[in-house]
Amino acid sequence: MPQAALLSVVIPTWNEAPLVADAVANARAIGDEVIVVDGRGGDGTAALAREAGARVVLTAKGRGIQEAAGGRAASGDVLLFLHADTRLPAEARHAILRALDDPSVIGGGFYVRFLPSSWFTRLLEPVNDLRRRIVRRYYGDAGVFVRAEVYRRLGAHRPWPVMHDYEWSGRMERAGRCVYIRDLCSWTSARRFQGRELRTLVRWLAVQGLYGLRAPPRVLGRFYPDVRCAHDERFIALARAKTKASATPALEA
Repeated sequence: MPQAALLSVVIPTWNEAPLVADAVANARAIGDEVIVVDGRGGDGTAALAREAGARVVLTAKGRGIQEAAGGRAASGDVLLFLHADTRLPAEARHAILRALDDPSVIGGGFYVRFLPSSWFTRLLEPVNDLRRRIVRRYYGDAGVFVRAEVYRRLGAHRPWPVMHDYEWSGRMERAGRCVYIRDLCSWTSARRFQGRELRTLVRWLAVQGLYGLRAPPRVLGRFYPDVRCAHDERFIALARAKTKASATPALEA
């Protein structure tokens, strides 16, 4: 895909005021268009996103609903879905477009690492890497990207509170060749785990098990509550330091 291709970054948000301006700044270093899809929280996230230079779309709360709305609103040739607590280095743009230079490649995602690091995240990261290699699906914190025409052909994310990215990436993987970029990291906040590592692991195993049993999405959502953090400035500082590091991205099917 030519380097002149337009890349749209879609960021779903709900009550992410401490993170959203930095998230938009990070996305603007990668994309030509940044769309923040806000779930109408009450902390002024939407206004802060506009001030930071994003186009804002308002929807009902729910990442599946919000990512679908962002995908419909985007005008780019490539869509990149990022969470408000996820950061990619600026080199991610080149890595994405280089991957899509191969016409057989339709999309992909990045290796996930967590900040701040802990004993739990150091165990989780290689396990998550192995899971991706075996199952060939992504969660939303992987910085999933796709050709816009493929996204529209396959259909948008399901309007689910959880597992929407996992389900959608499964459709993408079945539709064509996808690339797993491992030499550039998607740096994601560890806020969901901090102080509740084992509890979070049990919850996630329950979600995975119930998903496999085809439980209704509203049931899955009960096991995955919203988590916000009082120390987002620490994540921002750590992520800025990490994303400044350059690498030559390697592509893996």
